[in-house]
Amino acid sequence: MSTIRVAGLSVRHRGTTALDAVDLRLDTGVHGLLGPNGAGKTSLIRVLATVAEPAAGTVEMLGGSLTDHRTRTEARRRLGYLPQAFGHYPAFTVREFVAYVAWLKELPAERTAQAVERAMDRVGLTDSADARMKTLSGGMIRRAGIAQAIVNDPEILLLDEPTAGLDPEQRVGFRALLRELGETATVIVSTHLVEDVAAACTGVTLLDAGRVAHRGSPASLAALGAADAAEDSDARGSAIEHGYTAALRAHRAGTGVLAEAAR
Repeated sequence: MSTIRVAGLSVRHRGTTALDAVDLRLDTGVHGLLGPNGAGKTSLIRVLATVAEPAAGTVEMLGGSLTDHRTRTEARRRLGYLPQAFGHYPAFTVREFVAYVAWLKELPAERTAQAVERAMDRVGLTDSADARMKTLSGGMIRRAGIAQAIVNDPEILLLDEPTAGLDPEQRVGFRALLRELGETATVIVSTHLVEDVAAACTGVTLLDAGRVAHRGSPASLAALGAADAAEDSDARGSAIEHGYTAALRAHRAGTGVLAEAAR
């Protein structure tokens, strides 16, 4: 059974369709969620995080359907979520903030202290554990957000633009952390940075105008743009960037063919 199964998922905001009959099955691994602004990436993550409800369709996670309060509450204990903009108490220290989220996740008291220290260490914030959140830089706040998302060792981890504000060195370390987490959890990373997908993800889903434009591996997406990349006069261009563009153009022209779902 897939860790996440979405069937016919539609989401609407004030009369606008954000997701249109999306079908997905995701298992353990790191899954990149790509697409232009307004493609529906955040809408999908919000539904999976149980903070938004679909207009139609079904969502099954961790063997249960998100149909009632009990199943949604259980799912929240077992997942981690980092939204694009997350709230925090400015006067909390990093340690207090991560511990507070552990409490919200109902982590057993005897496990909390060790879990908090481990989460901070994994994102490189141990030396700033006693710093107030209001004193942190944008990149450090983002890392604190990642720490709170992983403090409960989630079985499903949902990250919306997690590398925003991180410098190149931190992004490299974050990719390594993603690969480690993906060995035991189902990780979904929404991002505009295709190089992060190429470096860390086992699967990729490309959304466009609320529909799935491509589903496969980073290699399958790169293959779509290999020829264009070879002729690119811009040395910075990559095959996966060109594949992203090719898949979007094919989808909009009605000629796109979805790749086989990545396992």
